[in-house]
Amino acid sequence: MTATPLHWSDTTHEVLSGDLNVAVAYVTPTGGAVVVSVSPLGLTDRAAGRIGFTTSLGFPRKLERILRDPRVALAYHTREHGLARPEDYVLAQGDAVVDTRPSPQRLDDVLDASDRFFGPGKSGRAWDWLLHEYRRARVYVDIDVRRMATWPDLAACGPQEVTGPAWPDAPAEQRAPENGTAPRVDVAKLSRKVDPLPYRLLAYRGADGYPVVVPVEIVGRDHTGFRLLSPPGLLPPGGRRAGLLAHSFRPQNVGLAMMTFTGWLTARSETEACYAPHTSTALAARGTAVLGGLLVSWYTRVSSTGADGLGLPADLLDRASSTLAEALIVTGEVGGGTGSLLLAAAKEAFTEAATVTGIAGAGVMVVAAIWALVTLRGVSANLDLAEEHERQVH
Repeated sequence: MTATPLHWSDTTHEVLSGDLNVAVAYVTPTGGAVVVSVSPLGLTDRAAGRIGFTTSLGFPRKLERILRDPRVALAYHTREHGLARPEDYVLAQGDAVVDTRPSPQRLDDVLDASDRFFGPGKSGRAWDWLLHEYRRARVYVDIDVRRMATWPDLAACGPQEVTGPAWPDAPAEQRAPENGTAPRVDVAKLSRKVDPLPYRLLAYRGADGYPVVVPVEIVGRDHTGFRLLSPPGLLPPGGRRAGLLAHSFRPQNVGLAMMTFTGWLTARSETEACYAPHTSTALAARGTAVLGGLLVSWYTRVSSTGADGLGLPADLLDRASSTLAEALIVTGEVGGGTGSLLLAAAKEAFTEAATVTGIAGAGVMVVAAIWALVTLRGVSANLDLAEEHERQVH
């Protein structure tokens, strides 16, 4: 906790307590930033100057980054399907503390908080087992807020109000990576996937090391990348590593679709920039909230089983954990011994479910697995590319 907790306005508190989906940004070792969407469930402690969110142990990469450098930012950028009414854009910057072993009471508090946004959850012996990892194998990320910046509209236009340390000057321009700044993925193909996603946010590392998250419009594309339009005064001059997020969601966060990018940002004016994507990651969570919980439970259980338990080499396990569901359907696409291992791992993941919950429970898990085909397809492989990109440019 900070020595003197930061205090914010009633309007800001309503936003922090009521937004269904927000953008979280964290910094990378090479001086860039990654931005993803999360549901914070209104987790705030106003007296302590603290906000937070939870995440599943099945998706550890952002936790590793946050543990390495705790400076993070949360951007409250849309009131869609949430409980808050003000139209303010709120950016909270602070230092994260990861609670890897939250108490049972804290986990119960999360379930109570989720009921406000998602409605009462499924309960009963079978449901408690099926959703155990989703509900209990979670970690808390608490953020001691250092600075709170607000704008009077969701486009982050108009006068900025800052609570806490003064807004820093623009960060210095960064040196271009050795492999160049041009796009390394198919911009035209990605553009077609981004078009249906209405919320777009840019993240970069600020002069004081904290991420800055800015709402942007994608107003065009060419061979150099996406053309971005930004609110005045928030686009840093020159070139630098940056992250880009495009996402959408429906009530109760059903139908979450998200694309995240790492790449190179070049400012062309105070409000216009070119973003050259280097890596991309796609997530499309179709279905219901219950299926989403089942999938995360299953994915976490598989991910935490260990390479030896699944009979997979350690370097293959991470990739396999995002394609085990697909292995039930298209194992032949992998082929050879690896395909056999994937199929064996898929069977292993569902054996316990069949034993404990019977045919009905196993059927639900299989449905969740099939749903994973359209949910986590390609995520891990693209994240591996992002990690490789960072090693190359470091």
